[in-house]
Amino acid sequence: MMEEEVAPTTLSVSSHSIKVTEAVKDGDTLTFLVVSQKLSGTGEYHVDRTYDDFEWLQQHLFSQEDVPGIQGIIFPPLPAKAQVNASAKVIKQLGFLAMGQEWQPYCMALETYLCQVAAHSTLSKNKALEIFLTSVEPPGRQKARKNIFNRLSQAVEGMRKEGHKDVDEFFQTERDHNLTLTGSTKTVAERFLDVVQTEQKIAMACGHFSTALHLCVESGDEPEKQAFNKICVKMSEVFDSMGKNTASVAENNVSTLGLGLDLESRYQEAEKEMLFRRTCKLVELETACRNAERAKPLKKPAMEELKKAAEKEFDHISGMAKEEIARLQGVRVEMLRQALVQWCEKQLLTARESADRYNQHLQAFRGMA
Repeated sequence: MMEEEVAPTTLSVSSHSIKVTEAVKDGDTLTFLVVSQKLSGTGEYHVDRTYDDFEWLQQHLFSQEDVPGIQGIIFPPLPAKAQVNASAKVIKQLGFLAMGQEWQPYCMALETYLCQVAAHSTLSKNKALEIFLTSVEPPGRQKARKNIFNRLSQAVEGMRKEGHKDVDEFFQTERDHNLTLTGSTKTVAERFLDVVQTEQKIAMACGHFSTALHLCVESGDEPEKQAFNKICVKMSEVFDSMGKNTASVAENNVSTLGLGLDLESRYQEAEKEMLFRRTCKLVELETACRNAERAKPLKKPAMEELKKAAEKEFDHISGMAKEEIARLQGVRVEMLRQALVQWCEKQLLTARESADRYNQHLQAFRGMA
């Protein structure tokens, strides 16, 4: 079994080359094929990973307590685990990631997660990422260590700290914006998901109606029956085209803007978690300051040392957090821009193809007249 050691290392693969190419279903488990290009240019790594392996990686990224300001990092959000054999529950849990053919949207989300971890200046140095991308042995079989975030999430006073007023106007403003954006982005994603599901229902209904029109065809040589049969067949073809067009529009919505909104929503939650961690440290610092002020002479030096340590840690977290927020704002705009551009391009292509088909149907009906 591999060592638990996850000391800093240099990643041996290109962050832009990482691909999650497919998901293989084995009972209730999905196994993902992860492919990455060696920096040396001499070949590729091909590894099989389950969701437990992804969780193992995320936990090790969380566990870097020796990295100054680690709690100020906005960690790339890992999608929730898919429940393979419960379709209604999966759609509610994963939204756009549970749609599409053969779990491709989910694979794309995992791929984005890995690329963002590998491109991060701090997280990419963790040896766990190198192990995850290159080792044949599944790393998820090892039990990840408990970490600062596990302990933090168990704090009973969490809800009280979340509403604590910040001493820094920059962070208070960011917390207010994040609170608004988190709710708004989630609502937009849910409404867009409703649109896609409606499109899928329309596509299915068109298919059913196309089949029903074919069933209306009657045998016989009478001119009236022949004319009626031709109309039914042509109308069936039209509704079949309508169904395919609507299905393509829905698929385009999922693979472009849908995934973009999903990622934006999960990143808003990731930033919210980071801001909460920093707020908790702020409360700890204020408590340390009060204890130092009230301490009796014998305990004063020890309390002052605790205060200085808390101040140093809080400053590291705040510095890292400001860098992360600035970086995320730039990345966020680019992610949504790319999603919108891809959405427009795909929908224009689908519209042109559909227009050509409808024109052919129109010419056919004119010929029948």
